Amino acid sequence: MKAAEDRTVSDRMGSAGIDWLLDRFSTVPEHTAFLHHHRRVSYTEIVARVASFRARLEDTGVRAGECVAILGDHSPELFCMLLALAQNRNVLIPLGRGADGWQCEDEELLAIPGCDWLIEFDSSGNSFDIRRWHIRRSNPVLETFLLSGSSGIVLFSSGSTGKPKAILHDFARVASKFLKQRKAVVAICFLMIDHFGGINTLLSITASLGTVVTIADRSAASVCRAIMDERVQLLPATPSFLNMMLLSREYLDYDLSSLERITYGTEVMASTTLDRLRSAFPGVDLQQTYGLSELGVLRSRSRPDGSLWVQVGGGGFATKVKDGILWIRSDFAMVGYLNAPSMFDAEGWFNTGDQVEVDGEYFRFLGRASEMINVGGEKVYPAEIEDVILALDNVRDVAVFGEPHPLLGQIVVAKIQLWQHEDPGELKKRVRRACLEKLANYKAPAKVVMASGALYGARQKKERHAESGKAGDAGRAV
Repeated sequence: MKAAEDRTVSDRMGSAGIDWLLDRFSTVPEHTAFLHHHRRVSYTEIVARVASFRARLEDTGVRAGECVAILGDHSPELFCMLLALAQNRNVLIPLGRGADGWQCEDEELLAIPGCDWLIEFDSSGNSFDIRRWHIRRSNPVLETFLLSGSSGIVLFSSGSTGKPKAILHDFARVASKFLKQRKAVVAICFLMIDHFGGINTLLSITASLGTVVTIADRSAASVCRAIMDERVQLLPATPSFLNMMLLSREYLDYDLSSLERITYGTEVMASTTLDRLRSAFPGVDLQQTYGLSELGVLRSRSRPDGSLWVQVGGGGFATKVKDGILWIRSDFAMVGYLNAPSMFDAEGWFNTGDQVEVDGEYFRFLGRASEMINVGGEKVYPAEIEDVILALDNVRDVAVFGEPHPLLGQIVVAKIQLWQHEDPGELKKRVRRACLEKLANYKAPAKVVMASGALYGARQKKERHAESGKAGDAGRAV
C-alpha cells in the first residue's frame, strides 16, 4: 500500500515538473546553495539564473522536446542549466568533461538518442556556449516518451562488458524522489555529472536546502582541501578513491574534523579498506550505499557491527533475491534503454546482476555477475581475493580478473601495485600462500601481474580486466 501511495505522489509531481523544487529554493533565499572555487552562490541566485537561462534557451531557439548535450563538470551554472532545460521540457544528455574537453566517443554515444544542441561549459564551469549540433535520430522509445511532454535525461552505462547502453529517465520523476525534505548538509559532489550518482547527489543536497561543494579535481589532496576549507560534513565517494586517499596519507595534512559521514558505493568495498577507513576516521559514520542507473539510488543502512552487511530499499523500492541475484522493483525506474531490450520482467522486477548473500534484512554484495570468474565451473568473486591480497605487506593496490584458459575456462589473474620493488617470483609465492590459507585452492591467482599505473578509471572505480593498466603500463606477468 505504501509503495502505491508513493507512486501516486510521484506521478502527480512528475506531471508538475520541477516547479516544486524552485519554490523550495525560494524559501531560503540567502542560504548558500553552492561553494564553487570559493565562490558563494545563494539559493535566490540559483532561482534567478534558472529563469535567465530559460529565457536564453528560448531566445536561442531551443524548443521543447529537443535533445541537448551538456559538456562540463559540477558548477552552479551547469546545475541551473539542467533545471532550465528540464523546465523547457528538453531531453538532457550530460557528458563529463575529459582532459581534452570534447571526446570523439561522445559523438558515437550521441548517435543513439540523437542530438539537436550542444551546451559546452568552460573549464571554470562559469560560462558556456550554445550551438547547434544536429545528429539525426530515429529512436522509437525516445519518440514515444516525447509524446508525454515531460523532460528527460539520458545517461550511459560504463560499457565494461560491451557497447554502452543509453538509459532514458523522466527527469521530473527522478527529482520527485526528493519531495520529502531531509536534513541539510554541506557535501562534496564527487561522482561525475554523467553518472546517475552525480545527478542524484546534486538533487539530494539541493532539495534538502544543503550546500554543494565542488572540487577542482578528484585527487585526494583536492578533496581533503575542500573538506577543510568549506567545513564539509558529507563525502560521497567510491571505495577505490577512499583506498587511494588512505594509501596517499594526504588526509593527515588537513583538518577534516567537520566530516560527519562518508558514504561509499558503485563497487564492492574490500573489508580491509573498510577497516583502515574506520581506523583513520574513528568518529565518522561510514555508510554503504547502493543504486543503479536504471533504477535510482535506494535508501540504505549499514549494519551497526561495522561490517559490509547493509539494508537497502526505502519508499518506492522493493527487493527480492532469486538464485543469489538481487532483483529490484522501483517507482523511479528508467523509461527504458534506447539501444537494448528491456531488463524488466512482466511484473516490473529488474535483474541487477549483483550477487548477494542474505542475513535476515541485510545483504552482503559479492560482486557483479559480469565480473565473476569461472574456474572449471567454480564461481570466483574478484573482491574476495582482492581483500586477502590487500592485507599483505608491500601491496599498495590490486585488481583481480579472469583470463581465458583452454582447459579450465578461466584462470584467476591478480594485477598488483607495490610500494617497493620486490622479486616477482617471491611475490607470486607469498600471494598464493596467503590466498591458499584463507580461500579455496581454485581462488588462488594462477598469474600475478606487476603494475605501476593506477588500477581505476576516470570514474574512480576499479577496472578489473587485463587492459586496466594499458595507459602507460602494460603490466608484466610473473
